Amino acid sequence: MTVARTAGMVSANGFPIAESGKRSVREALLQQLVDLIISGEMPEGSVLPNEADLTEKFGVSRTTLREAMQYLSALGIVRSRTRAGTTILPKENWNYLDPIILDAMLKFGADERFYISLIDARQLLEPAAAAQAAANATARQLFQISKAFEEMVEANARDTEGWSRADLDFHTAIINASGNWVYQQFATAIRAALLASFRLTNRASQSHEQAISKHHDVLEAIRMRQPESASQAMEELIGVARHEIADALRNRS
Repeated sequence: MTVARTAGMVSANGFPIAESGKRSVREALLQQLVDLIISGEMPEGSVLPNEADLTEKFGVSRTTLREAMQYLSALGIVRSRTRAGTTILPKENWNYLDPIILDAMLKFGADERFYISLIDARQLLEPAAAAQAAANATARQLFQISKAFEEMVEANARDTEGWSRADLDFHTAIINASGNWVYQQFATAIRAALLASFRLTNRASQSHEQAISKHHDVLEAIRMRQPESASQAMEELIGVARHEIADALRNRS
């Protein structure tokens, strides 16, 4: 069962689409269970109720429940053992790149570790992607990066949503232009998390003009086919984002 196939079978509120059969019921149950676990209503280390109680609580069949539990087990969220029951595993076991977990994390308020881990990953990946984009980008890919940058410029500093989406498009276009399929898959998997991160940092940004300037440095280095300069410019840009995330998290707490 693939993530892409499961995600589309659930309505916006997490419940099954009307008259849509067993798969949507299973995915709705999966979403409900993930939400309960991520929100802390079912905490780490706790043992889930038995199968009979869960089927009654959620109004599903034993087959549907078992399929959902198998998926949770594959995500590293639970472990089932004979006689011991099904236990919720510690967070470090969870597959945070799965869209179901990411969506729930963002829905219930991602903690500081979530955002710091994300910026750490970006610091490792994006400078290398920018360098490869400078070396490999096609004319069409350069246009996509430039277009996203222009949309950032046009977005009013008070239009956090428009600015953040253009920011996401800018970074995604650079990763796509790198030609590295691992980078591309990573960016696709965490797109929602990246957008949430950009929203957080852009709200905390002290200067729209400074942010535009840093992005322009990256764009120009890629345009001029200067891999080292592109990598350095991206390194500096993410360094600014790291400080802004820290400020935003302090203000939020």
